[in-house]
Amino acid sequence: MAEELLAAATTTQATTLVFAGDLKQPIVGMSPPLKRELFEFFSTLLGAGLSVGVVPGNHDVGLVRGLPREVHLHPVGGVRLGTVGVFHGHAWPSNAVLRAPTLVAGHLHPGFRLAPSVEGTGGKSRCWLRVQLPSPVRDRRRRKHGPILARELIVLPALNPLTGTESLNRAAPARYRTFLWKRFVLRGTARAYLLDGTDLGLLRSAGPVPSGSRRGPAGAPGP
Repeated sequence: MAEELLAAATTTQATTLVFAGDLKQPIVGMSPPLKRELFEFFSTLLGAGLSVGVVPGNHDVGLVRGLPREVHLHPVGGVRLGTVGVFHGHAWPSNAVLRAPTLVAGHLHPGFRLAPSVEGTGGKSRCWLRVQLPSPVRDRRRRKHGPILARELIVLPALNPLTGTESLNRAAPARYRTFLWKRFVLRGTARAYLLDGTDLGLLRSAGPVPSGSRRGPAGAPGP
């Protein structure tokens, strides 16, 4: 995974890398082998000259014990970097993050379960979500927080395969219960893309299309 990230940083000429949480699979606990792996992982990135930051996710209890001191540990409310606000999605983002034009989050680990075809065997495939958000709105349940001024939300697929992938086109994805889904994704117009750029189409605000529909997964246009 470190090599994959270094290759991406080289291609994009990035100098800063920020993780949107869930760097490990065990929600609680940090075994000595895992601590060594995490330390080596981050040391590889830092050794390449990258500035590295982490916004903790719900899986990251005790993560700090595996981090080199050069890693910037941001608050759970996220961090704003220029025009981009990064947060995980299990804790409400800070007002500074909500004011950023573009939001980037994790937590949902989005994917689609695709039917087998002559090109492949099918199964769960990771995907990105790009959500166009409506005009600024204040969440009535979060009165002490400012309005959501962002106009776009990008939900990242999970990089670590051990943290799992949630099929958004199953009957009742577990992560539908989160505020990130209900108060951000469903408020806007969401579109899903596979990692190779394949456009899966729009997600319906009411959830996945019922079984037997002639339309594609989760409201995507059919072939």
